[in-house]
Amino acid sequence: MDLLALADFNLVARHGGFGKAARAAGRPKATLSRRVSELESSLDLRLFERGGRTLKLTQEGRTLYERTGALLTELDETAAAIASGGDKPKGRLRISAPLLFSQTAMGRLAAGFAVRHPQVRLEVTTDDRYVDMIEEGFDLVIRVNPDPDESLVGRIFLRDRMLVVASPALKHPRGNLAVPAIVRGDDKAAVWDIRRPSGPSRIAIDPVLRLSSLMMVRDAVRAGIGAARLPLSLVSHDLAAGTLVRWGDVEGADIALWTLYPSRRLLSARVSAFLDYLKDAFPKGTPDELAAYLGG
Repeated sequence: MDLLALADFNLVARHGGFGKAARAAGRPKATLSRRVSELESSLDLRLFERGGRTLKLTQEGRTLYERTGALLTELDETAAAIASGGDKPKGRLRISAPLLFSQTAMGRLAAGFAVRHPQVRLEVTTDDRYVDMIEEGFDLVIRVNPDPDESLVGRIFLRDRMLVVASPALKHPRGNLAVPAIVRGDDKAAVWDIRRPSGPSRIAIDPVLRLSSLMMVRDAVRAGIGAARLPLSLVSHDLAAGTLVRWGDVEGADIALWTLYPSRRLLSARVSAFLDYLKDAFPKGTPDELAAYLGG
């Protein structure tokens, strides 16, 4: 396979058109079109569906782009590293991280990473939704309890667990009485199953507040409005200070934070450096360690 033609194909696919690719690379549009056509002929495949004003990857074209784009980037980075006489991380690193972790820890992590690796341009996007790493151009994603994905590999770098907590002024309910509760979003649960030192227990709830952010839930439970389910790391200092009390651990609600990246991609120096930085920040990956970091 002609690597130059393959590189031109990836350039066009990345920019979504021959004109945009030509302007970005400062090369003639006709040259890019010819090179892509030659690649299609050599593979005996149509890589783009060409419309009047649109250009869309075929299924075969998308597969080729997903499997070769990152590899070509690695080749370029390797050549640049060799030419500069080293393999220090450099260039842009795009990360997608969930909302709560971004709000509580990502700013400090990003700042520390920037100091350690000044030649890396870190970009962090906050999002709880599923993201297509290849399509949206992310090098790494951080997710909570992600669904299995054969196209991605990764590792757990932090663990947390959910608790039911409340103000000391709010008494633990007796019998089947419902307790005022602060819930996240459209949670439809009518009861909370918890583990206590005395054994399993069930709490009936009456949602008095529905909030979209766990940070808002924490602020509301601190005000004594009701009980709530919150991560240990987010309320550890409140529990130690006695401003909140622990009613029990939520059944089946252990939390694992994963770093994920494409399985077919050789890890770039930038991604490896960020993974190492997370390991340094959270060597044990425990809830208490995260709580200490957030309180630092």
